[in-house]
Amino acid sequence: MKANRLYLVPYLVWLVLFVVAPILLILYYSFFDVDGNFTFYNYVRFFTPVYLKMTLYSFWYAFLITMFSLLIAYPTAYLLTKTKHKQLWLLLIILPSWVNLLLKAYAFIGLFGTHGLVNSLFEVSGIGAKQILFTDFSFVFVAVYIFIPFMILPIFNALEKLNPSLVFAARDLGASSWMTFRRVIFPLTVHGVKAGAMSVFIPALSLFMLTRLIAGNRVITLGTAIEQHFLVTQDWGMGATIAVFLIIIMALFMLLTGGRKKGAVEFGKK
Repeated sequence: MKANRLYLVPYLVWLVLFVVAPILLILYYSFFDVDGNFTFYNYVRFFTPVYLKMTLYSFWYAFLITMFSLLIAYPTAYLLTKTKHKQLWLLLIILPSWVNLLLKAYAFIGLFGTHGLVNSLFEVSGIGAKQILFTDFSFVFVAVYIFIPFMILPIFNALEKLNPSLVFAARDLGASSWMTFRRVIFPLTVHGVKAGAMSVFIPALSLFMLTRLIAGNRVITLGTAIEQHFLVTQDWGMGATIAVFLIIIMALFMLLTGGRKKGAVEFGKK
């Protein structure tokens, strides 16, 4: 038993150094103002209309990115499980996630720009050039493109582990395709949806690079505010305070979506 506990030491050291210590450091800085004086005003300031509105915007855009990713990812993952070369197609979907985020952002700037490929196609088709870049649409579109592999993977794994005999049994008992999906397939793969939602929603809450490059600061989120306070205004205290609330929000979301595979358990009981 003692030998087994020794294997935990590297993990615990890593956890303390790179998770606990940074969180405590952020918490420490949140109690100081821009002049280095101890204060609780940063927490009072967070509940002013400006920051509350920013929090709502962050939730709204993270929700949109997560929902659009799910709407595209679930059918895609389902179709992948039915294809012959599923591992190859899965690799092609994952491959863009290996490319640096900054490179992908600049690629979309070239595509969505005034003289980019998309506007060139619009002009050829007679639609005319449109303002695509620096809009809410471009921000959500690019964010969904970036995060969608992280939604597809857990859903694909959940669908792959689904016992096909349960689907056949439902169809033999007269269930329609929609009822089979609603009563059998989705409940038994909902843990994959939760894992995917967690993988997308949490990082989407703190996006800041895309808000600068793709949205042109038209989209202001908590991640943008943190970057602004740390790098521009040098108000580390307020930036740390926003980060504290962001960590709390992320932890609550993880608790809500991190449950056990209840769908599978309840189905098994029935």
